[in-house]
Amino acid sequence: MSQFATIKGLVTYRPGDGAPIEIPEGRVEVDLAPDSATLSWEAAAGIPGVTAIPRTQFDDYVREGKITMNKE
Repeated sequence: MSQFATIKGLVTYRPGDGAPIEIPEGRVEVDLAPDSATLSWEAAAGIPGVTAIPRTQFDDYVREGKITMNKE
């Protein structure tokens, strides 16, 4: 089930072996699985962004306050 969160700090993902890409601050949709978190956001007007990151990395971002889960 999807939840919403807010990016409040430097949160990045790495596409394959490429350089880290920053997810912009703001609201994201989060789908959690035991081993990963899928994040969706609006990268630019009308252009969606989506990535999956390891669950451990997501949990670190939450613990560090870079991602705050919304209570909706």
